[in-house]
Amino acid sequence: MAKSFAAHLPTIIEATLTIRPSRPEALTSFAIGCMTLFATTAVLAVEPQVELLWPQGAPLAKGDIDNDKPTVTVYRAPPETATGSAIVICPGGGYGHLALSHEGRDIAEWMNGLGVTSFVLKYRHRNTGYGHPAPLLDAQRAVRFARANARRYQLKADQIGIIGFSAGGHLASTVGTHFDDGRRDAADAIDRVSSRPDFMILVYPVIALATEYAHGGSKKNLLGDKPDPKLVESLSNETQVTEKTPPTFLMHTGGDSAVPPENSVLFYLALRKAKVPAELHIYEKGGHGYGLAPKDRVLSSWPGRCEDWLRGRGIVK
Repeated sequence: MAKSFAAHLPTIIEATLTIRPSRPEALTSFAIGCMTLFATTAVLAVEPQVELLWPQGAPLAKGDIDNDKPTVTVYRAPPETATGSAIVICPGGGYGHLALSHEGRDIAEWMNGLGVTSFVLKYRHRNTGYGHPAPLLDAQRAVRFARANARRYQLKADQIGIIGFSAGGHLASTVGTHFDDGRRDAADAIDRVSSRPDFMILVYPVIALATEYAHGGSKKNLLGDKPDPKLVESLSNETQVTEKTPPTFLMHTGGDSAVPPENSVLFYLALRKAKVPAELHIYEKGGHGYGLAPKDRVLSSWPGRCEDWLRGRGIVK
């Protein structure tokens, strides 16, 4: 709406100038009014909203400060281009911090450009005093929140996806392999809906925790120094894929020394075995943690490949 008004504002003012009003001051007032309306509309159109996932307090919360309160920041797609699709964004950070800029806000703005409303997740992690299962509870709740509020945000409840980067990719893949249909008798309406994403995008993801390809820092931050081997296996998500796992797009680089590409390869092979639609892109060169890779002429093509995949699945137009 703001962009549409901005596009026509010069024409409106030019047309008004040709009218030559008998009261010149009226022209000045009109022009100021137009600019004020534009500025107000622009702010209303783009201002993100921060929403508490549990207004009454999160499960397992250790206190009542910001670190104990997981949130989503909602970036609504422009009404004129909105597709009704939505995505929960899980920034990386090794389960020890959150890369909320290049793996959060930048991703939301990219998705908004495709007409997809975005929910940037601020989940609990080791440096805020939390390990498993708090991050998973937060991410599951984010998917439920988007789905339960589909009418409020003008979304299609069956087009709610998730995207994750690095450790956020592990979190996203955990949501995609450890979901439930919701509890119909729950007092909280959000808990009544499914936590299953309808599609997944995993970018240089941590996945295979029980293998030699595990990212040690993420594993330690999530599970501690001496985790139960059975828990590690259950969160090595390539072992948890079933035919109900959502269709998935994966991207990695062969030069990633922090999180080897085998993490994506093993997950892709598991998806293939379960006959889940999937697409995998591995670039020969490149490191880790580059987000949309705007400064790399080659890697910066991956968002386009992802857009093609989303378009092929009818998620974007």
